[in-house]
Amino acid sequence: QVQLEESGGGLVLAGGSLRLSCAASGRTFSNYAMGWFRQAPGKEREVVATVSASGGITYYVDSVKGRFTISRDNAKNTVYLQMNSLKPEDTAVYYCAAEPVVRRNSIIISGYDYWGQGTQVTVSS
Repeated sequence: QVQLEESGGGLVLAGGSLRLSCAASGRTFSNYAMGWFRQAPGKEREVVATVSASGGITYYVDSVKGRFTISRDNAKNTVYLQMNSLKPEDTAVYYCAAEPVVRRNSIIISGYDYWGQGTQVTVSS
């Protein structure tokens, strides 16, 4: 099992930036695909970005392409989400998720088994 803890959320003006971090513990981090998801009030949770266990392959939902960057540091057991040019519609609780994989270049978009508690991101206009 792996435990996940997000940090880095907060309040930012539109056009600003935030970097979310997700620290993992418990198992071999480098064997897990990682993802960032978000859930806005009254909406379903959606995938934002995912990264393969190797770190070499990434996926982004269309609405964040060119603005957000997912990365991971397997030596620090941490995955990051750099968010630039933030918009009010990015306001949500952001969750980190992990899924064990056999193929370290696999991209996982749904069906994650392990989740963090979430961190609030609020973008004001």
